[in-house]
Amino acid sequence: MQVECQHRDEHSCRFILSGALPSFANAVRRAMASEVPKLAIDSVGIYDNTSGLFDEMLAHRLGLVPLRTETGTYVPIEECTCEGQGCDRCTVSYTLSVEGPGMVWSRDLIPNDPEAAPAIGDIPIVKLENGQKVVVEARAVLSTGKAHAKWQPTTICGYKNYPVLTVAAHCDGCGVCVDACPRRVLRLTGRTVAVDETRIEDCSLCRLCEKGCLSTGIGDQPAVRVGTEADRFIFTVESDGSIPAAEILRQSVRFLRGRGDELARALDEIAEA
Repeated sequence: MQVECQHRDEHSCRFILSGALPSFANAVRRAMASEVPKLAIDSVGIYDNTSGLFDEMLAHRLGLVPLRTETGTYVPIEECTCEGQGCDRCTVSYTLSVEGPGMVWSRDLIPNDPEAAPAIGDIPIVKLENGQKVVVEARAVLSTGKAHAKWQPTTICGYKNYPVLTVAAHCDGCGVCVDACPRRVLRLTGRTVAVDETRIEDCSLCRLCEKGCLSTGIGDQPAVRVGTEADRFIFTVESDGSIPAAEILRQSVRFLRGRGDELARALDEIAEA
């Protein structure tokens, strides 16, 4: 199994996973989306809200604000020694007090831990008119996307099989397939259709080139064939800003390794019994 990183920055990551089964590739995708813990506002105490939003809608919008989460700083509240009461090891408190006129932004959430501030400061929460006011206290805890979507650290997390395009020898170079391809993966050189190797990873596997070739009415089999490599995948991951994209991948692999170790120990116990 091999991982080849093609692009990486704080918010996104693109890599190729080779030598893996589709089931493992899907397990990595699911782990990144639902098994990597992050902070999210889970409870809101509203002391004053004269805005145009109901209390429930205001709390919902606050819960969806991505919060910066340092790995290993906090523990899930159900695993904390405070037994769910909320302490500095499992809980981050926020205050919000804004009076109109003006927009309430995510940066107006003031945390007791500066390292757990909103990841994006210009998310609009609610617009206040003259005389309107919002005063709330909120509590964020650590959990995973398996519990609720607000704890998902990814906004985009998906993969596709690595494309394989072939052009048969009986291709007459009419160029219909080249015009049909929306990603410009095929090119026409003289009377010859060829695959642009620099753009092959952009192929969306839509097979419009095959349909275009068949539409010419020459033969009952397309000269251009679109296939995939069964054990090679192109992953694209985008973070919501709470955790760097590369760290999301690392934590998901760490989770899968831990689950694999648990399974191995269980099988050993069964064998010994």
